[in-house]
Amino acid sequence: MDDVITDERLAERPSLAGGGPRDHHDAWISNLALLWEGRRFLARVAAAALALSTVAAFVLPKQYQSMTRIMPPEQSSGGAAMLAALAGKESPVSGLAGLAGGLIAGRGNGALFISLLRSDTVSGHLIDRFQLQHVYRKRYLQDTAKKLARKTTVSEDSKSGVITIVVEDTDRGRARDLAAAYVDELNVLVAKVNTSSARREREFVEQRLQTVQRDLQQAQLDMSEFSTKNAAIDIKEQTRAMVDAGAHVQAQLVASESELDSLEQIYGDHNVRVRAAEARVATLRRELDRESNGAEFPSVQQTSGEPLPYPALRQLPALAVQWANLYRQVRIQETVFELLSSQYETARIEEAKSIPTVRVIDPPGWPEKKSSPHRLIIVLVSTVFALAAASLFLLAKRSWLVMRETDARKVLANQVAATLKSYRIRLHTADR
Repeated sequence: MDDVITDERLAERPSLAGGGPRDHHDAWISNLALLWEGRRFLARVAAAALALSTVAAFVLPKQYQSMTRIMPPEQSSGGAAMLAALAGKESPVSGLAGLAGGLIAGRGNGALFISLLRSDTVSGHLIDRFQLQHVYRKRYLQDTAKKLARKTTVSEDSKSGVITIVVEDTDRGRARDLAAAYVDELNVLVAKVNTSSARREREFVEQRLQTVQRDLQQAQLDMSEFSTKNAAIDIKEQTRAMVDAGAHVQAQLVASESELDSLEQIYGDHNVRVRAAEARVATLRRELDRESNGAEFPSVQQTSGEPLPYPALRQLPALAVQWANLYRQVRIQETVFELLSSQYETARIEEAKSIPTVRVIDPPGWPEKKSSPHRLIIVLVSTVFALAAASLFLLAKRSWLVMRETDARKVLANQVAATLKSYRIRLHTADR
C-alpha cells in the first residue's frame, strides 16, 4: 500500500449519506477503511505531533503557585461605603456600586475585599514593589497589570467567608512574596480609608489640643512678662507677707516712740540716748512709708537707699486684678489641656481598636512542586488533536473529491479559490 493516499483512491470510497441503518453502517465501515488505508500518514502526523509537543512542553517555563487564606475584617457601614467608593473608582471591575449597596444593607463584605485586591491601587503598588513590568517584559503598565491579574486567583468560600489568594510565578520566592504582599497592601488600603467615628474624634481632639497648647503657651508667656515687670510672683502670699512685715514695723515704731517719750521726759532733748531713739524712730517710719508707698513716693526710696525688690503695699490691689486674670487664664488653659490630653490618648486607643485588620489563616508557603506545565497532558492532548485533525482532513478530502463539479458548494469554493489566486498573483507582480 502506498504511503500517500492518492485522490483517485479516495474517490473510490464514496461517502454514504442518508438511507436507513444499513447505509449508516456502511458509511462507518467506509470511513474506518479509509483511515486504515491512511494509517501510515496518520502515524507520521502523530509522530510529528508527539515530537513537537514534547519539545514545546519542555521548553515552557515551570510555574509555581503560592496560596494564602485570609479572613476579611468586620467593617462598619460607613467604612464599607468608603471602601466601595474607592474600589469603584480605581478598579475596572463592573457592578461595584450595587455591591456597595448590598454591603451597607447588611450582607457580607468578602466580595468587596476581593474587589479591593483586584483594584488598580493594589496592583500598581505590587508592580512597583516587585518591578513586574521588567519581569513580565511588558512595555505598558496596563499590560503588566493584566498579566498579574491572570496569574492571580482570588476566590471566596460562600459558607465560611474565607478568601483564598493564589499567585503563580516562575520564581518560587516571588510567588510567595507576592501572595504575602497582597495581604499587606489590603491592610494598608483598609487602614488608609478607615473613617470610623473613633478616627474622626481623634482628629477633632488632636486639632483642638494643638489650639489649646498654643493658647496655654501664650497665657504662660503673658503671665511671665507681667510677673517680671511688676515683681509679682504670688499676689496673695506677697500681700500676706507685706501686711505681716508692716504690722511688725508698726509695732516696733509704736514701741520706739513710747521709749522716746520716756527718755525725753527723763534726760531732755539733747541726751545721747534720746538722739539714738529719735534716729531709730525715723528709720522705722521711713521703712514703713517705703513698704506702704513704694514707687509712688520716690523721695522715700532716695532717702532709704535702693528700691524694694517687690511691689509696694498700695500697688498690690491694682496688680492683684491683672495677676488674678492672667493666673485664671493659665489655670483654665492648663485644665483644658489636661482634659484634652486624656481624651486624645483615649481616642487614639479607640481608633487603633476600630481599624480593621485582615486575619491570616494560612500564610503563604514555599512552593515545593511546580503547578504547570503538565507535560504529559500537553503531549497526549496535542498528539490526539493532531490525529483527529489528520483524520478529518482525510474524510474532508474524500468528500471533496466525490462531490460533483456542478455542486453549488464546490462551484463557490472554486470561485473563491480562483479569486484569492488572482489577488496573490497581482500582489506578487506589484512587488516585482
